[in-house]
Amino acid sequence: MTELSRRTLLRAAALTGAAAATGLVAATPASAAEVANGPWLVSVGWGVLQIDPGRTTPRPLLPDGDHAKTSPDGRYVAWVNSAWSGDGTLLPYVAVHDRVTGQKRTLLADPPGVRYGAPTWSPDGREIALVTGKQSDTLIAVDVATGGTRVLVQGHAMGSPDWSRDGSMIVMHWRSRSEGPQLRVLEVATGEVRRLYAPQVGERFSGPVFTPDSQRVVFCTTRWYPHLETLNQSLASVRVGGTGLKKLTDEPRFYLSPVFSPDGRYCAALSIPPENEYPDGGNIIVSTSGFGAQWWIPGDEYDDSTRLDWARAI
Repeated sequence: MTELSRRTLLRAAALTGAAAATGLVAATPASAAEVANGPWLVSVGWGVLQIDPGRTTPRPLLPDGDHAKTSPDGRYVAWVNSAWSGDGTLLPYVAVHDRVTGQKRTLLADPPGVRYGAPTWSPDGREIALVTGKQSDTLIAVDVATGGTRVLVQGHAMGSPDWSRDGSMIVMHWRSRSEGPQLRVLEVATGEVRRLYAPQVGERFSGPVFTPDSQRVVFCTTRWYPHLETLNQSLASVRVGGTGLKKLTDEPRFYLSPVFSPDGRYCAALSIPPENEYPDGGNIIVSTSGFGAQWWIPGDEYDDSTRLDWARAI
């Protein structure tokens, strides 16, 4: 088989998987309330790219800002910017992009020095939660309609919040002053914060996200291959009660920013194909929600990527 034929077959196989995952073909029997999966969004630090269903080449969606996250109904994209320009044309902001009209609406705007972390949507689409503060020590909820804010948690360094689909919890990376880095869960109704996961000595972890049923949290961790020279982060999960740690991926590979499809049947992440000579970029790897068969979405590498999102079709 020629190299060209091999690449063509691999690309076709990947697109077949992508078509199933993005709702272009039926992956499983459709339910009455079937949700159609839409494009992937890749935040690359200096803007946001969109990879449309059935395609592999990204197109620019947002020219600046970072950490894009799509609303539960798929229409809006929230994203943040903490950089600024000397002439004042670019200042820190939290904004919402309308995927239908293309309009941008700024929710928060601040002078240089204010930092905003990755946003996450409430399941009803009314609020966006994100970390702010000079020490990244305040988790706030922003009312999307009014721009009003309320403090959810304050006093510890936090990052990467994710709101559960049932609306009851927010999981986040947390740095305890006495216990060090860990994952913690905020009970939204009561304001109680409890420890979910504490790493081993030297372990790095990131990107916590709830499973679609809100019963477990999936995250990236270096727990299982600490002595390998190759860059690696496995995917793992733990129950929301803090028990039942499970390794989800079998091979030493680097995973970043896991995200579940809107219909809940697939999980995607940024990863580095084995043929990449340097770990300076990534492609999208998709698996079933049970983390069985995997396939790559071939195409461009996304250098310095920070976040992957999976939007609902509109």
